[in-house]
Amino acid sequence: MHHRILFSGLLALLPLFPAAFAQTKGDPARWESDMAAFRRADSLQPPPAKGILFTGSSSIRLWHDLADRFAGRKVINRGFGGSWLSDVVHLFPNLVVPYRPKTIVVYAGENDIADGRTAEMLLGDVETLLALRRQHLPKSKLVFLSLKPSPSRAEKLEEVRKANTLIRERLAGEKRAVFVDVFTPMLDAGGKPREELFGPDRLHMNDKGYDLWTTVLTPYL
Repeated sequence: MHHRILFSGLLALLPLFPAAFAQTKGDPARWESDMAAFRRADSLQPPPAKGILFTGSSSIRLWHDLADRFAGRKVINRGFGGSWLSDVVHLFPNLVVPYRPKTIVVYAGENDIADGRTAEMLLGDVETLLALRRQHLPKSKLVFLSLKPSPSRAEKLEEVRKANTLIRERLAGEKRAVFVDVFTPMLDAGGKPREELFGPDRLHMNDKGYDLWTTVLTPYL
């Protein structure tokens, strides 16, 4: 009887804490503060029309000199650190569509795999992403950056390779979509991640890493 009363009491308390239970890892609701910050930024400085929208996880969010590296192009940074590819897909109607970009550059999926999602799950997300682009932005080009080989996540390297292979094969021949391989040039001659491209945490890139990305990505923009 005592246990039943205690359990009933806990159930009664659940409605008092909706955010705490809803905004867990894997739930796109946890990004509402980031989305609100983007809306505020847009209200203060309206973004350019038909620009190049960069979105995805921290590798995009931390690309602070994006506009300088792609000078002369109308770039918009809407990266949100720690996000999954599934977050980009779920938030696409509000995160991407309102900007009506000429080109959408996406880097996401590495966090998904680090948190236990599979290459096949990422492929499913890419399929949905393609469908959303065709539905909402049929004239926009999608540039999907391959997952990078982060030294701190070396144990996930094979799953990263698998995801890159599946996504590259899916995008081959796709109209208005292209897969850009940043994975391979970030490996040394022995096939291991190039440590000199990363910061002290061995996860996020330093200027050398972004130099490489800029060189590889520029022809696609």
